[in-house]
Amino acid sequence: MDEDKRVITLESLKRNSRRMGLDGLEEEEMRGMIREGDLDGDGVLSEMEFCVLMVRLSPGLMENCWGLVEEGLGLGF
Repeated sequence: MDEDKRVITLESLKRNSRRMGLDGLEEEEMRGMIREGDLDGDGVLSEMEFCVLMVRLSPGLMENCWGLVEEGLGLGF
C-alpha cells in the first residue's frame, strides 16, 4: 500500500503479491486487476475497491476480506 495515499498501487501489488496468494500473476494481469477494480478511475485501488474486487474474483474470500485488509494495513503494503 502506498504509505501516503493509503491505496494499493501496481508497485505495492507486485511487492506483496506472494503474501496475497497472487504470486503466479504476470504484471499485465495485475494491471488488469487494478483496471477492473478501480471504480473511481484514479488508477489505484482503495481498501474498499480491493475488497470488492476480491469478492468478485473469489466469493469465498468475503469471510477473510476484512482480515486481509487489516493484515495488509499492518504490514504496510
